[in-house]
Amino acid sequence: MEKILIFGHKNPDTDSICSSIVMEKIAKHYGLDAEAVRLGNINKETEYALNHAEVESIREISDVQEGQKVILVDHNEKEQSVDCRENAEIIGVLDHHRIASFETATPLYYISKPYGCTSTLLYEIIKKENIELDKQIATLMLSAIISDTLLLKSPTCTQKDKDAYYELEEFLGINAEEYGLEMLKAGTDLSIYSADEVINLDAKEFEANNKKIVISQVNTADIDDVFVRREELEFAMEKQIADRKLDLFVFLITDIINTNSKVIALGEQKEVVEKAFNVKLDENDSAMLEGVVSRKKQVAPPILEVL
Repeated sequence: MEKILIFGHKNPDTDSICSSIVMEKIAKHYGLDAEAVRLGNINKETEYALNHAEVESIREISDVQEGQKVILVDHNEKEQSVDCRENAEIIGVLDHHRIASFETATPLYYISKPYGCTSTLLYEIIKKENIELDKQIATLMLSAIISDTLLLKSPTCTQKDKDAYYELEEFLGINAEEYGLEMLKAGTDLSIYSADEVINLDAKEFEANNKKIVISQVNTADIDDVFVRREELEFAMEKQIADRKLDLFVFLITDIINTNSKVIALGEQKEVVEKAFNVKLDENDSAMLEGVVSRKKQVAPPILEVL
């Protein structure tokens, strides 16, 4: 029997990678022959989490063959998914985002809840099904929750995320805040990446009203450390706009300490950002967004609504 492939979105973040690995464990509990894979490079934050959990990275794929059975985690939109996804048979989705551009020919197992993190949803399943919890899997889920909720500070964070966070912290016998700060800081060192790599570390593509946009986000402890590279970042953004025929490229530099973001917006539809956030882009095509840290809840919805 061919393996079922489990994967998160392109340009995977910590939740996408960790949830894929956790979902592999759940699938095997049900007797399925499954393998967690990824749709892009592992970032520094995720690498830190995997090393702490003593879990090896998973292999990378770029497309799928005809009839390949897959389970999607942490996404459902085709623009964010594997190439040639139309070839696959989607047998399951476990997600915490809006549902868009999604349909299947056959029924499937679909769980989507408005939590701050996919791993919170998976933790609920593990508890409900009495699946054995080990330290590796617990570390991965806690890491994902820390990442997606910015240590419970994000507006996407729910009580379910908090409950899972504290239960996993107790199970592991660690100080989750201390661990989480070190993990988040590990992901803020962007000095080793080219400008093109920086804008693609965590970029998601969206479509609305025949407009194609990308919203990219990086975390930092100091916005100026990233913004000082504005010219090369904008050059990379302009190239992406031309190559991918984008109407808008939004790049968020998010301060994980002070919980706000600086946005750079380029493309024919850049005025959409001004309307969505009631701000004026300056001569650098940038603006501060106070209290804005969540792409899912605070950035994508208002932009897509204005488009």
